[in-house]
Amino acid sequence: MNNKVSQETQDQALKVAKATQKKGQTKEQTKLIAQGIEKGIAEYKKLQSKKSRERDKDRKQQVKQKQRLTEETTELTEIQSSNYLPWLLLGVSWLGFIGYVFLN
Repeated sequence: MNNKVSQETQDQALKVAKATQKKGQTKEQTKLIAQGIEKGIAEYKKLQSKKSRERDKDRKQQVKQKQRLTEETTELTEIQSSNYLPWLLLGVSWLGFIGYVFLN
């Protein structure tokens, strides 16, 4: 038998093989069927594990992409808000100058 298969998988396979056992089927035949079922279960688990890794990888890429978009948006907002500061200071200085001229 394959040592890579867990005892739980072997038990499940044997249980399924015994449940589908036909009249006149020998123990050896049942054992071979159980081994085939074990192999099928192992392949299914490998496939599910591979799919799970791919989903995790895709999820991580989406999270990174969202972070990049958020950072870009934040940088763009900071740049836009900093463009108003020089104009605001210019306006305040002109108002101050005009106020000074009219008061003197």
